[in-house]
Amino acid sequence: MSSPTGPAPGSPRFDDDSPSSAPGLPVRMPRPRQSGRHRKPDPVAAPQDAPALVLAVPGTPTPAARSLAEEVCSIARSELPGLDARIGYVDGDGQEFPALDAVLAQAGAEHKARAAQGDGAAAGPAAVVVPLLAGPDSALLRRIRQAMMNSGSGAELTDVLGPHPLLAEALHVRLSEAGLARADRARLFTVATAADGIILATVGGEEAVQAAGITGMLLSARLAVPVLAAALDADGAISRTAEQLRTSGSRQLALAPYLIGPEISDGLLGAAAAEAGCASAEALGAYGAVGRLVLSNYAAKVGITLRPAGGPQYAPAH
Repeated sequence: MSSPTGPAPGSPRFDDDSPSSAPGLPVRMPRPRQSGRHRKPDPVAAPQDAPALVLAVPGTPTPAARSLAEEVCSIARSELPGLDARIGYVDGDGQEFPALDAVLAQAGAEHKARAAQGDGAAAGPAAVVVPLLAGPDSALLRRIRQAMMNSGSGAELTDVLGPHPLLAEALHVRLSEAGLARADRARLFTVATAADGIILATVGGEEAVQAAGITGMLLSARLAVPVLAAALDADGAISRTAEQLRTSGSRQLALAPYLIGPEISDGLLGAAAAEAGCASAEALGAYGAVGRLVLSNYAAKVGITLRPAGGPQYAPAH
């Protein structure tokens, strides 16, 4: 007879010469591998020679921005163990908030050192830069490219994070957290403060507004209310968009920031909400989807293929 952890003491399977044969010390047997279609794939780590992921953080460096960036990197590392994720600030000023070009220069120097040792690292870039931006901002992206050139690292740049359905999900969550939308569109109860018109606020000019509008359409489909994008950095754009929504029949508006957070100055969202005469949700921040999109952009650039959701998410491309 066997115990849950192995053969019972005194059974024929015990070897009298083995230390495990001592009475009262059952042997812990390995749990059999789960088989079938519900079996989880083995965890996949980043290749040893994979380039560093450098998160380019815009805006004035602050402890809050650093905490947010660290959380985003933590999400990416949890999805791809062994990932070398670093943070570089577009307006960095030293050791506390290292400048993007300095972080890239360090990654480049390490890359050259590995290549000199003959470990094959020279085949790829030293780093892949992922801008912490939901949408395009040509001025910021020019500064990021300039920092990459100044570093001499040979790093490569990914696209910004949006537009993407995961960002529509994140916007929905932020609105529901503020009591401005139902958390679940399938539920039949109503939320007294739910908005019937959404202003999707972004920065970066007309290009950013057009890109935000794509995610806005996805958000509109989720909430079944009109969603219009507007630029925070264009004079009067927020108030004009609010008036357009009210003219079309919306009575209770909400401001949904299509922003991660560090790229705007403190107080800007509050001023925009006051201009529109409505409540505002929080910026996207370190929502899980943001970290996953950062890693997804990195993986696409490096050549790592995503697995279906559930369990470990990534495997090296072949």
